[in-house]
Amino acid sequence: MTTRLADIAEHAGVSEATVSRVLNGRPGVSATTRQAVLAALDVLGYERPARLRQQRAGLIGLIIPELTNPIFPAFAEVIESALARHGYMAVLCSQTPGGVAEDDYLEMLLERGVAGIIFVNGLHANANSDRARYARLTEQGLPIVLVNGYRPDIDAPFISNDDVASLEAAVAHLGSLGHRRIGLAIGQDVYVPTRRKTEGFLRGLRTLLAESSDGPPADAADEFVVNTMYTVEGGQAAAQRLLDRGCTAICCGNDIMALGAIRAVRQRGLRVPEDVSVVGFDDSPLTAYLDPPLSTIRQSVREMALAAVSTVLEEIGGGRPPRTELLYRPELVVRRSTAPAPVPAAR
Repeated sequence: MTTRLADIAEHAGVSEATVSRVLNGRPGVSATTRQAVLAALDVLGYERPARLRQQRAGLIGLIIPELTNPIFPAFAEVIESALARHGYMAVLCSQTPGGVAEDDYLEMLLERGVAGIIFVNGLHANANSDRARYARLTEQGLPIVLVNGYRPDIDAPFISNDDVASLEAAVAHLGSLGHRRIGLAIGQDVYVPTRRKTEGFLRGLRTLLAESSDGPPADAADEFVVNTMYTVEGGQAAAQRLLDRGCTAICCGNDIMALGAIRAVRQRGLRVPEDVSVVGFDDSPLTAYLDPPLSTIRQSVREMALAAVSTVLEEIGGGRPPRTELLYRPELVVRRSTAPAPVPAAR
């Protein structure tokens, strides 16, 4: 048994005496340390003592949208890893059009006795969705944390990117390069992040145009917003309409839409960034390796994911995190898809 204790202690990062206390059910060990020891026991393939077999590492639901957008797997990777370090296993539930609905996932997670649920851009982000599903969870005492898509009518902790500041920064960057006809290719207006990004874009563009003498009037800013879908095809369709309106720069609701915008520019025989600048959103993996490398807004994925894990574990442990929104400041990442505005041809 000595060797086994040493193996478990090394894997869990604790002393052999601590492992012994956990295996014998003795007091004096924190819940986090106990979970780490039990997780090490499972990972190393040792059978738990009978008294501990009902104390398996807790399950925590993780509900995210489709995995085709690289930003969501990025969130899932950090959350799963962080939960595992605390002895919990994430039950990943990804949503696809026509697939399993969020309410069905919730029913399955509750049947499996999850200790909590983390939602990343779930149905809560739809401003028209029913808040009752989340009220039922909180009334049952189930800890939940929601990432992005803040709703003041849901009594739960929120972790969000500052979408308003994000688009203000993108517009300011393009304005500093001399662009005045700047468009926004964005997804459906029913989503809270869409509305916040649009608010930031319009605020930034109106300020820029009000201070300029060589662009459209500030009250024309609304004409430069096109709502489609958060897909490559949606970005392409929105960019085509913005190009028709004479835009020399396009901000996009995510990096996937930015790919579509670049495609639309090139279909017209124009170049990125010499003729049209494009800014994405998320800083998804591989955006630095596109042609050209994409300027984009970087969400603080790691920090936000770790905050979500910390918050749900705090509530599982009996605490009560603030029922408010933690806003994380984004970072503008300037690469080679943005450049000075083209000089108009002489007449």
